[in-house]
Amino acid sequence: MSSAVTHREADDADRHDLYQRAVQDVESEIDFVTQTWASLRDRPAALLREDFCGTANTTCEWVRRHSSHRGLGVDFDGAVQDWGRVHNITRLDPEARGRVELVTADVTAPPPVTPDIVLAMNFSYYLLMDRADLLRYFRSVHASIAGDGIFFLDAYGGYEAPMVLEEKRDCDGFTYVWEQAAFNPIDSRMHCRIHFEFEDGSRVESAFDYHWRLWTLPEIRELLEEAGFSKVTIYWEGTDEASGEGDGVYRPATVGDADPGWVCYIVAEA
Repeated sequence: MSSAVTHREADDADRHDLYQRAVQDVESEIDFVTQTWASLRDRPAALLREDFCGTANTTCEWVRRHSSHRGLGVDFDGAVQDWGRVHNITRLDPEARGRVELVTADVTAPPPVTPDIVLAMNFSYYLLMDRADLLRYFRSVHASIAGDGIFFLDAYGGYEAPMVLEEKRDCDGFTYVWEQAAFNPIDSRMHCRIHFEFEDGSRVESAFDYHWRLWTLPEIRELLEEAGFSKVTIYWEGTDEASGEGDGVYRPATVGDADPGWVCYIVAEA
C-alpha cells in the first residue's frame, strides 16, 4: 500500500522573495531618501551605503534611479548577499551592475569609503541591544560619512509594540504573519518572528526570527547626538482624512500621535 505525497505551496517558497514582496517598499523608501536629500542639500548625492543590507534590494533601487548613483551594501551574512546578487543585482542592466558592490563585514567596521548617504532600514539596528553597541555603530557611521552626509533610519513603536500578539496581512498569493512572541519590560528585549501562510494551508514557520531591543525615539535621538550628528529630525507620517490611516507622506515633526502602532523615519545630519 503506497501513500500519496501531497505537494504543498510552502515547500517551494523562497523566504527572501516573500520578505521583499511583503515587507519592503524600496521605491517609496528611495523616494523619501532622494526627496529629503534634495530638500536639505544643494548638491546631488552619489554614493549610498546600505547597512544591514541583506539582499541589497534597496541598494539596487538606488543605482537604478540614476546613472551617477553608486551603491555599497554591507552585511555580515554573505549567504543572504549571494541571494541578492543572483535575484536582485542580475535584474539591473549591465552598466548599473558595475555600480553596485556588496561587502560582507561588520557594519561597525565599514569599508574605507565616504558615502553621502547611509541607510539602516527595516529596524535592522534594533539587533544591537546594548547602549554601548548602538553608540559604537552610530559613531562609526558618523566617522565614515561625508561631512555634509545624511544618515537615514526608520523606527517603530506605539502602545501595541511591546505586546505579545500576532498580526496577519494578505499579500499576492500568500499571507504575511508578524508575531511578537515575547517582550521583557525590564530591558526592552523582545522576540519577533515572521511566518508565511498559503491558500493550501501550508506555512513557512519562523521564516525570519529576531531577537532585538525595542528602542524608543528619545533613546535613539540622544545616542545619535552623542555620536556627533549635528541635527536629528523625526519625520512623522501624516493621516489620510478619509480612511484615518497613514497617508505615506512623512514630514518633520516634534509631536507624534499616540497610536497603537507607528513607523517613522529618523534623519541624522552629519
